[in-house]
Amino acid sequence: MLGVLGQAQRAYSDAALGSQFPALEQWMASPPQHSSVDNLSTEHLADLYVTLPTRDGTRRPYEAPQAGAPLPYGHHLAFFHARRPEAQLRADGTDEDISPPPPFTKRMWAGGKIIWNNDTPLLVNKATTAKSSVAKAEKKGFDKGKPMVFVTQKIEYVQDSAQHSPSVVEERAHVYFHADIFANKKKVFDREVKDIPTALDFSLSYTPTPVTLFRYSALMFNAHHIHLDKEYCQREEGYPERLVHGPLTAQMLLENVMFHFPGVKFHKFEYRATNPLFVNRELVISGKWLDKSNALVWCSDANGVVGMTGKVEIQS
Repeated sequence: MLGVLGQAQRAYSDAALGSQFPALEQWMASPPQHSSVDNLSTEHLADLYVTLPTRDGTRRPYEAPQAGAPLPYGHHLAFFHARRPEAQLRADGTDEDISPPPPFTKRMWAGGKIIWNNDTPLLVNKATTAKSSVAKAEKKGFDKGKPMVFVTQKIEYVQDSAQHSPSVVEERAHVYFHADIFANKKKVFDREVKDIPTALDFSLSYTPTPVTLFRYSALMFNAHHIHLDKEYCQREEGYPERLVHGPLTAQMLLENVMFHFPGVKFHKFEYRATNPLFVNRELVISGKWLDKSNALVWCSDANGVVGMTGKVEIQS
């Protein structure tokens, strides 16, 4: 009985606090949808190649992207960016396309999932449509005075309208914090991440520099200050340095597998951000095979802090 009463009290508290944000309630009742088109150009892809340490020609001979070839796994992340005038961006440089309304303006990339259809892969230099929608939006922490909105964005990528199923289906999970509460939130940079293998089967290391972060931001048309402005990170966000992009780290988890096992075909990739990763710190991208079709992948810094974990499923 007490458990039921406690649940009812929490539900009432959540609803009461939620009612303080009518714009959020309206947004959740009718979340936005968005559609964009990109040609997956060889030129833009070449810019990505020279940004990634696995493809820039320093570890193995450079191979220029070819029109009509399948787009490498995960590389769609550098395309399909929002095109908004600066006046329409939020104070931290982020866009509002699939974002809840103020005051939930502090965004963190929390993780995601990607599923590939290898029968109809995305092809380089071919017009592609990405259709985005809000698959799920949840309020958390409202009953504790620490309101957050968890948003799962679903994106379907199609190159031919006659396709029976998308070439890629992606989910992106973001957490949106109340701006004032986030400013006073204690930041933790070294959360323990459990079940990380003590032995690994393959790995590579690299150090994301300010140039790396600038180039990746430019590729994504991403003006989020946390990747570009050290003073902003320290003064406004409470971080010691600029943060490495979540999608860049996710992409490097995939790159590590493709680098060591050329020709591999992915079916599914799930990942979760666990700690912030900072510029100018060496990162180790590691992998451990669970069986012939599944591998755990993770990224850690020189101090052993794990910033992202993931699992890849190989198409047999």
